[in-house]
Amino acid sequence: MVHRSVDQKFITLFDRYTHGGMNRREFLDKLSLMAGSSAAAVALLPVLENNYAQAEVVPETDPAIKAEMAEIAPGIKGYLVRPAVEGTYPAVLVIHENRGLNPHIKDVTRRMAKEGFIAFGADYLTPVGGTLEDAEKAREMIGALKRPDVVAFSQQAVAALSTLPGSNGKVGAVGFCWGGGQVNALAVTGDVTLKAGVAYYGGQPKADEVAKIAAPLMLHYAELDERINAGIADYEAALKANGKAYELHMYKGANHAFNNDTNAARYSKEASDLAWGRTVAFLKAHLA
Repeated sequence: MVHRSVDQKFITLFDRYTHGGMNRREFLDKLSLMAGSSAAAVALLPVLENNYAQAEVVPETDPAIKAEMAEIAPGIKGYLVRPAVEGTYPAVLVIHENRGLNPHIKDVTRRMAKEGFIAFGADYLTPVGGTLEDAEKAREMIGALKRPDVVAFSQQAVAALSTLPGSNGKVGAVGFCWGGGQVNALAVTGDVTLKAGVAYYGGQPKADEVAKIAAPLMLHYAELDERINAGIADYEAALKANGKAYELHMYKGANHAFNNDTNAARYSKEASDLAWGRTVAFLKAHLA
């Protein structure tokens, strides 16, 4: 499950860093102390950090899909991928991690289209100029976004996808990390256009917001993700108390970001494959 050459303490430190717990200089200093030297820390970086050269499970040239950068509504830009065969399909909003619309999320969007959905990998940094290649800067930009603005962006994207040519009018959302939290944030608006939501290791909404949820949810969590998992109990209690339709899956031995196959330390093929199969089946069941 965990990359065998990486101690969990290094993964936990990296998780703190990637979620704003420290700047890069502080992270590298702490990593050097933990590893025993700066040379050892440098040797760990390729395993801890994302390698987007691996981000092509489904290539853009795959004949089963058609991919393009698109603006599906005023100010709502992102990566739009459709099945190549003309027809009517359900639509899925894909919400990225806290590094923006990077090559990995584009690949996930292509994977979703290949499963038979019109998939839109939204770029939530569009209002501030779009996702940059500099992941550190993109993280800072994500951190500066205001929740009401992000939720409004999600709602506009869902509305546009429901009326997009070729859409059957039914829209789901799937998000990862920061994006998982945004699926939850969108769900608690009670937006009836959203027909299903899937949150991978996403931050939970406040318990008093849960009553507004209209869409069925699938929630994926990683056993070793202590930071995110701290909010599960209250969220699940509120879901049960309000009679909401949901599925919650915990992946034993998995870390936060276990779906990201460009990250050698945290990726778990076993958990990723199982969660993906569940996700696709769930979305097909609710969006057909």
